Amino acid sequence: MKPTIEIVVSTTGEFTIEGIGFKGPGCEKATKFLEEALGVVNSKVKKPEFHQQARSTQTQQLGT
Repeated sequence: MKPTIEIVVSTTGEFTIEGIGFKGPGCEKATKFLEEALGVVNSKVKKPEFHQQARSTQTQQLGT
């Protein structure tokens, strides 16, 4: 799943920002600019994915 940021605005003007498809602290980094632009953050909920490590694959080709 491609990482996505979902913003939901209620009829009362309250909003939630949710990072979907992120692992580890990548969600906080991705949504930080929105939190700063939209103002006061009342609460944050860290989903189980926050505690998972992002996968990184490295390959190395040896010369022949």
